[in-house]
Amino acid sequence: MTSLLAHPVLAQTGAQIVDFPWAAISPELVLFGVGILALLLDTAGVTPTGRNNRNRLQASFVAGGVILACCGAAYWQNASTTGSNVPLLAGIVAVGAVVQFGLTAWLKDTPRRLGAVITFLGFAAALGVTIWQWQTYAGQLVAVSGGQDAVALVGTDSLLAGMAAVDGVALFTRFSVCLAGMITIPIGFAYMEERQIHRGEYYPLLLFAATGMTLLAAANDLILVFIAVEILSLALYVMAGLAKRDLNSQESAMKYFLLGAFSSALLLYGIALCYGVAGSTNIPEVGRALASLTAPDGLTVVALVMLLVGFAFKTALVPFHFWTPDVYQGAPTPVTGFMAAATKAAAFAAFVRVFVGALAPLQWIWAPVIIGVAVVTMIGGAVLAIVQTDVKRILAYSAVAHAGYVAIGLVSISPLGADGTRAAGRESVGAILLYLLVYTFMSVGSFGVVAFFERRLKKSVTLDDLRGLGRRYPQPAMALGLFLISLAGIPGTAGFTAKFAIFRAGIDAGQLLLVIVGVVSSVIAAFFYLRIIASMFVEDETATSLAIADPPRSDAAMLGIGLAAVAVVVLGVLPGALVSLAQQAGTFAG
Repeated sequence: MTSLLAHPVLAQTGAQIVDFPWAAISPELVLFGVGILALLLDTAGVTPTGRNNRNRLQASFVAGGVILACCGAAYWQNASTTGSNVPLLAGIVAVGAVVQFGLTAWLKDTPRRLGAVITFLGFAAALGVTIWQWQTYAGQLVAVSGGQDAVALVGTDSLLAGMAAVDGVALFTRFSVCLAGMITIPIGFAYMEERQIHRGEYYPLLLFAATGMTLLAAANDLILVFIAVEILSLALYVMAGLAKRDLNSQESAMKYFLLGAFSSALLLYGIALCYGVAGSTNIPEVGRALASLTAPDGLTVVALVMLLVGFAFKTALVPFHFWTPDVYQGAPTPVTGFMAAATKAAAFAAFVRVFVGALAPLQWIWAPVIIGVAVVTMIGGAVLAIVQTDVKRILAYSAVAHAGYVAIGLVSISPLGADGTRAAGRESVGAILLYLLVYTFMSVGSFGVVAFFERRLKKSVTLDDLRGLGRRYPQPAMALGLFLISLAGIPGTAGFTAKFAIFRAGIDAGQLLLVIVGVVSSVIAAFFYLRIIASMFVEDETATSLAIADPPRSDAAMLGIGLAAVAVVVLGVLPGALVSLAQQAGTFAG
């Protein structure tokens, strides 16, 4: 991957071209490239009526021509390379360019629909590339359970000079982010149209945010961690304020920007101090440098604290969760669902990688702190949700409590070896990845149903607004009920499977008290989940609600909600394959 290939034209001068390992960040390249394409097509010049789209067609042909030219150049340059995948990849990209031509010509009069379709295909392509990566880097057999069994693990390669990891954590998190984006698109399309805030930049921003999230999950260097955090944060700041005429949306964007900038500054300061201590920002190298210390000095402890606070902000752990309810409530609801699911998955992937990789020698310092934070987060999130009346704020505090459950898995991980062969550590990491994927479906789905009801009420949904809606809208109400009982961890749903995996990892690691707190928090949370369900199906609809007209039918939104609901049921009834896949993914590079 790091060899140099002499170019035939430049060989006389001794110049060489680096064989860049594009495969390491191929999902990010797909997401970013499709985002640029969607942005280009949106800014190609459209009249207010949607007619006269000659500029859009011209931009499409220019973009497609550039893509085809790049494919041809890559094929020509690498035609003689033995075992190269470039011809195959060039052909796939060329087919994508042709599809782009067809979509642009077909949907030239509906620019928003064109953006939605291209964005959906972009997420699907990134998901396909991730599956290809999984197959390419799989096949390592590692003995576990005292040598009695052997399981196939995802590879633990680190490419780009050790900057990017191609391991189980990165690949599984990419699954979660891409699936969250694919479900969000149909839900967001109907919501944005109804609220008249459907702007063309929504889809490029969604892709750019996903690019940062997937890059964060694969970051094997602290510098790349910070870059990825900024990429996803900048896109989410703008997306939170897309409803420019809604003061709540503008307030959420401003609060998110200010507190996000503050947390990023703390994270960057911690990275700088970590470099001062270890002399490197590469995560495995930092771990080896800290392992050689006889005792941590004050600078090391300060670096640890800064990194902990920075990641606690990003994952909404108490007491660094203050931004969560206001931002979740004010942002457009589909954006909130995507933010709650995908950002949490990416942030926790980086959190686990940094603390189990770089800071593993200091686990005796940070593990007790995270245990205390997890206890406060689980209880605080559940208790604060009880006193809320706005449904989005209830779900926001629910997200805080679920961050505490994931923290159980974090403190249950013993430091892994360089090859990731410690079974207990793999099981805990696998439980975290499983929980984050299941939470993706539950979170995006529940916020999607809330978005459906907001389109009817023309305002933020409260518990009173939900009264009796289960009889008028049985399908979305039943879907919301399914997501809520799954969030509560009721058996037969995917949420139960995820919580069982996390709690079992905690018990195996000796964190029995922490698991008991998690069970108590789940019981408390079941109260406000059931209260929402009771409002929809038991109580009578109010006179004010009866006078409100029904929203227009949206098959696209119901499709997204239905896909999330099916995933929650299937992964709850037949979880074996996903659990096994998550355990295989519990590997780290380096």
